[in-house]
Amino acid sequence: MNRVAVRAEEVPLPSWENRLHAYSLRVLDCLHRDGWDLSVLLCNNAYIRSLNARFRNKDEATDVLSFTLGAAIPDDDTGKSRYLPGDVVISLEFLAENSAYFHVSPDEELRRLLIHGILHLDGYDHDTNDQTEPMLQLQERLLAELAGEYILL
Repeated sequence: MNRVAVRAEEVPLPSWENRLHAYSLRVLDCLHRDGWDLSVLLCNNAYIRSLNARFRNKDEATDVLSFTLGAAIPDDDTGKSRYLPGDVVISLEFLAENSAYFHVSPDEELRRLLIHGILHLDGYDHDTNDQTEPMLQLQERLLAELAGEYILL
């Protein structure tokens, strides 16, 4: 069983937080991951810019960041271990900018950014944003597989 914690920094926790939680669980199921404790943080451009500057030496806002922890901890309730993959951080302001720029709905962009962040935590990476990159192809396959499921209504 996977668990997801959704938090917000410098933005209010949105009313659709429960749907974000459920969608995150669906992505993990599609990836056949079990025993994960995933953290998703929603924020604004100023907050993600500060993280990007501090941890990546890039003094600019971005849409999504993934901070890999990759630690296993014992679960006292089950005796099994739980996996802490890390944090996915999404700027809601940048998400809106991407949505307009790429001519996609904010919901589609949110789902894409969430999948993207989770894939990074699962060990996937890409050198460019070329759609032939294997990670980006998987991202789009997952997005298509979960078509019809929405976070924003």
